[in-house]
Amino acid sequence: MNSVHSEVSNPVAVEKPQQLEFSAAEIGALAHLYRGEVYRSTIWRTRLDHTTNWAVVTTGLAFSITFAERDASPLPLILVGFLIIVFLSFEAHRYRYFNVWRARARHMETEFFAPMLRGEGIRRDTNWNEVLAKDYCKPRHHISFARAVGRRLRRNYGWILLVQAVAYYGKLAIHPTPLHSIDQLFARATIGPLSGELMVLCGLIFHSSWVLFAYITLKQDTADRQRRNSRVAMG
Repeated sequence: MNSVHSEVSNPVAVEKPQQLEFSAAEIGALAHLYRGEVYRSTIWRTRLDHTTNWAVVTTGLAFSITFAERDASPLPLILVGFLIIVFLSFEAHRYRYFNVWRARARHMETEFFAPMLRGEGIRRDTNWNEVLAKDYCKPRHHISFARAVGRRLRRNYGWILLVQAVAYYGKLAIHPTPLHSIDQLFARATIGPLSGELMVLCGLIFHSSWVLFAYITLKQDTADRQRRNSRVAMG
C-alpha cells in the first residue's frame, strides 16, 4: 500500500539531458578546432575591413575633387556612388565566407563550451555535434548573397551612401553660390545631354532603392530567426 501511495504521490522523475562521452584527446581536438575557426573568422573579418576602407577612401577623394573649387563638377560624387556599390558587392561576397567561420565558432561556444562552464557537461539532447559535423561534411554558405548585401548595407555602406548623397546635394546647394530656386538646382545638376531633373530623379531612385533593399533583407533575417525553432542552428 505504501509503495502504491509513493508511486501516486511522486511524479515521474525528469530525465537529465544525455551527455556525450568525449575523451580528453577528443576534447583537446575540439579546442584546437575552435581556435582554427576563430582564426579564420578573424582573417576574413580583416578582409571585410579592407573593402570598407577602400569605399571610405574613394569617397573622401571624390569629396576633395568636388569641393576643391566653386566651379568644380559634382560628377565625381555621382561616380563614386557606383564605385561604392562595387565595393559593397565585393564585401558581401567576403561576408558570406566570414559568416561560415563565425557561425561555427559561435556554435561551439554556445553548445560545447557554455554547457561545460555551467556544469552541465557536454550535452547530447540538442544534437549540436551532428549539426556541426554536417556543416563540415557538406559545407555551404549560410546566407544568400542578397542577405549578405543587406547586412553590410545596414552595418557600414548605408552610412557611406548617406554621406555621399548629402555631399552631392550639398554641393548643388552651395556652389558656386548659395541656391535660390529649384530651377538653379536642376541647372547645376545637368550633366551633358542629361537634364538636371533626370539626374535628381535618378539620384532619388538610387538612394531609395538601397534603403528599401536594406529593409527587405532585414525582414528576411528576422523571419529566418523566427522560423528556426531550435536554438541549434548555423548561420
